[in-house]
Amino acid sequence: MSSKRIRFEFASGHDLDGFSEENLSDWLLNVSREEGRQIDILCYFFCNDEDLLEINKKYLDHDTYTDIITFPYSYEPIQSDIYISLDRVIENAARYSENQSFQEFLRVVCHGLLHLCGYEDVTDQDKAEMRALESRYIQQYIDRYSDE
Repeated sequence: MSSKRIRFEFASGHDLDGFSEENLSDWLLNVSREEGRQIDILCYFFCNDEDLLEINKKYLDHDTYTDIITFPYSYEPIQSDIYISLDRVIENAARYSENQSFQEFLRVVCHGLLHLCGYEDVTDQDKAEMRALESRYIQQYIDRYSDE
């Protein structure tokens, strides 16, 4: 079930093996439902490091690279723009995820949504809880869509 409530825009030329807009939308809607939230409009913008660095400087006054920036407009129902650096996703996959770029991609996409569902990652306990949720939802994605 595809949803126009969730959009994906790629500004850079990265190719992601396994990407399906329909599957990803369906999965994100399921994650939000399991978290007791409703998505009104959620826009993911995939860019490169330099683009995200400029956004980080301009809007957050941070002069650092990051993998994700979330701009929430409403938490209930969820309305947000999320910017993700695919350069960071690929580098982090090589560093932390045994080069599983698509799983790292899913982790970052889910991470942004979990922030919108009220989860934080400030303390070590917060980070562990968020990582456990990300892993659980990634496994759900793999179990449901890996044969497609």
